[in-house]
Amino acid sequence: MTQDQTEFSGAKLALFLGQSLLVIRRDDRADIPWPDHWDLPGGGRDGNETPLDCALRETREEVGLVVPADQVIWRVNYLRPHGRIWFFAAHLPATWSAQVVLGDEGQEWQLMEPCDYIRHPKAVPHFAEQLDIYLGSPEYQRRA
Repeated sequence: MTQDQTEFSGAKLALFLGQSLLVIRRDDRADIPWPDHWDLPGGGRDGNETPLDCALRETREEVGLVVPADQVIWRVNYLRPHGRIWFFAAHLPATWSAQVVLGDEGQEWQLMEPCDYIRHPKAVPHFAEQLDIYLGSPEYQRRA
């Protein structure tokens, strides 16, 4: 395991169901970052879990989906003021949307066109930036 994998603070997953991106509207509370913004599944690291384990666990807790690790086709990490963040992307069939169940966090979920998320005034900016990078990647282009 590399240094980047052992020292990180959290992980996010850009999860596509069909052509659409699964997004979660964050709670509207002053004590959390980016209140009432559109977010992606993911969150903070628990214990010694790997970045991918973190993203997949958070996805299961937040929207009830057990994403197979082999469906994750892209990964990148970057630094934020509170530490290193991992950003992953996975694609599942649109029919998986019938299995989505919002967990304890967030006000609602919805499917959004990826370009709409990037331009949305209430998208978490650094996640929108990473999504934009992914949309320009060969991994995404092969799927389009």
